[in-house]
Amino acid sequence: MPRFRPIGRGDLIRCLRLAGFSGPYIGGRHQFMIKGVIRLRLPGSHQGDISLDLLVRILRQAGIDRKTWEEL
Repeated sequence: MPRFRPIGRGDLIRCLRLAGFSGPYIGGRHQFMIKGVIRLRLPGSHQGDISLDLLVRILRQAGIDRKTWEEL
């Protein structure tokens, strides 16, 4: 169960898979994951964790609320 805090890219991908997303797939400048009609772009691999602000934006685009995220 991930807490609502900054997270590593690998952990983000693992949790999104638990939420039903498939991928990541290669495309253009960013990799992306898919769930139904939702195509979610992933941040590039970089040093450090994904900030809380960016995590909030990613989860909003994915249609995942905070409670659901913490239950994964």
